[in-house]
Amino acid sequence: MPYKHSIVFGPILSRRLGFSLGVDIIPMKTCSLDCAYCECGKTTSHTNKREEYVSIKQVIYELDEFLNEDPPHIDVITLSGSGEPTLNSGVEKIISHIKTKYPQYKVALLTNAVLLTEKSVRKEILNADFVLPSVDAIFESSFQKINRPVSGVSVNFVLDGLREFVKIYNGILWVEYFVVPKINDSEAELTGFKKYFEEIKPARIQLNSLDRPPAFNWVKSASIERLLEIQNYFSPLPVEIISRNFKISTEKKVATSIKENILKTVSRRPITIEDIAAVFGHSINEIQEICRQLEECNEIEKYILNGQIYFKVKL
Repeated sequence: MPYKHSIVFGPILSRRLGFSLGVDIIPMKTCSLDCAYCECGKTTSHTNKREEYVSIKQVIYELDEFLNEDPPHIDVITLSGSGEPTLNSGVEKIISHIKTKYPQYKVALLTNAVLLTEKSVRKEILNADFVLPSVDAIFESSFQKINRPVSGVSVNFVLDGLREFVKIYNGILWVEYFVVPKINDSEAELTGFKKYFEEIKPARIQLNSLDRPPAFNWVKSASIERLLEIQNYFSPLPVEIISRNFKISTEKKVATSIKENILKTVSRRPITIEDIAAVFGHSINEIQEICRQLEECNEIEKYILNGQIYFKVKL
């Protein structure tokens, strides 16, 4: 069962990182941006000032308490949560503690990239195995509309900081681009994105779009078709679509395809669940669920022969 303390939470199954143990080192909605799409709501403490917002001693105490008590499977420990983690002036100490005491775990940092303009911050996060910055705009007008930065922060300020960071970072960089239709997906801006991504060479470019209630209601979801167009436009760069709406749509299409193939197969001869799973390369649990759905629709039926369950087309 996921563990929830005041700072450490999870592990939860992340779309991007697998089973992730979260570490929230910033008070709720303390951030240098006030992104219109943010699922955590509007920023209440709009700041670019670094402080030890959450006690490093308390962070380390909760981590040790959890990790020393036979924890469940964890793929990565992620500094994330409800604010911008690099605002915490102790971020380097936290990363160092995890890497020194728990080297079996990877460390990930989710960031809006604003503070990467500071040389000290770039240095502090170098030991993270994964750094996942957000880059949502190339043009200043898009940046101001979508990301709503604290006073004094411009889009070029952010883009330049990330440029400097990739020059010295040897870990894995995945950049998230949150698509807001008709705001940051014009042909001109896409051209700028592609040129920028070719320059900084992230290991992955992750396209996301609205699938939860945003901070501002004018934000709309990008269609699956639009996300695919953008993915194709960025080719041959390493682009994946991580929007939940796209994942759900893909899963439905895969399930539909499997159903059709099962029906074609059992129309020729009876077959077992184990045989179906082997033929189509899916788990037995997945195939059992799909066969159950087909049975409920009266499209197939099962019978037992020599103690083995077979499926055939229902006549």
